[in-house]
Amino acid sequence: MQRFTLEQLATLLALVDEGSFDVAATRLHVTPSAVSQRVKAMEQTCGQVLVQRTTPVRLTDAGNVLLRFARQVELLEADTVRQLHDGRSDGGVFLVSLAVNADSLATWFLDALAGLGESLGVAFDLNREDQEHTTRLLRAGTVMAAVTSTREAVQGCVTELLGQMRYRAVATPAFIARWLPSGASLDDLSRAPVVAFERNDDLQEAFLREHTGTGSSGPVHYIPTSNDFVRAILLGFGWGMLPEQQCAAEIADGRLVDLAPEKAVDVELFWQRWNLASPLLDAVSAAVRAEARATLRPF
Repeated sequence: MQRFTLEQLATLLALVDEGSFDVAATRLHVTPSAVSQRVKAMEQTCGQVLVQRTTPVRLTDAGNVLLRFARQVELLEADTVRQLHDGRSDGGVFLVSLAVNADSLATWFLDALAGLGESLGVAFDLNREDQEHTTRLLRAGTVMAAVTSTREAVQGCVTELLGQMRYRAVATPAFIARWLPSGASLDDLSRAPVVAFERNDDLQEAFLREHTGTGSSGPVHYIPTSNDFVRAILLGFGWGMLPEQQCAAEIADGRLVDLAPEKAVDVELFWQRWNLASPLLDAVSAAVRAEARATLRPF
């Protein structure tokens, strides 16, 4: 049976977090040669290459499997320390790594975590990723839980429904007057400028294809931060799909117009987490679940 020591697992974590043998060695107070020897020992144990010696280092598929195991051991160790100290940490701060899509991060997710850092004695490492791609970080062992639009659970994880985030196609009145001569009609929308979050953001494109039968042929502005995405639409860069939480007030006061009030897009969001009995992860999951129920639309 393959065995890995806690020292070896901690070395792999340091190597991934720091990106190089030299910096990992400094963090662990050993020599770079010692780090290399530990990695080689792990590779000999499992009979596979774990680390590609690039700058920064990269893990192989086998390395990602072991990385997830190392992070799970680290979490269980933190849980054990808390139980031994009546719910308190030993003075260190455990880092909880999560993946979340930008729109959730900008609207409701931070509220879910508010106060948890102090009460649980943890810090949060939030990885922003599109809701369709957050499971990649789970699969790689980078994060222990994620907000995702993927219903099917990643191997070794469990999933639960959070709710639906409703998006509305919006633009300013001035933009509509310039680009949509027929008023807020979708017929001309495919030729109008559009704002996209990044190149893998296909929400606007999917909306057009569903309701007009064609994709966008107009200029595309890529605005990769949530608040600036909203601001770009308000400044008339183009039309775009915004979560209700980010545009309801602007629609109400006339700064934005809902281009298709009867054609809102609902994106289902799920919470995927490691399938571990962890009080720390349970507490984070409970807080996320409660905030989602209070904020998102029910299924």
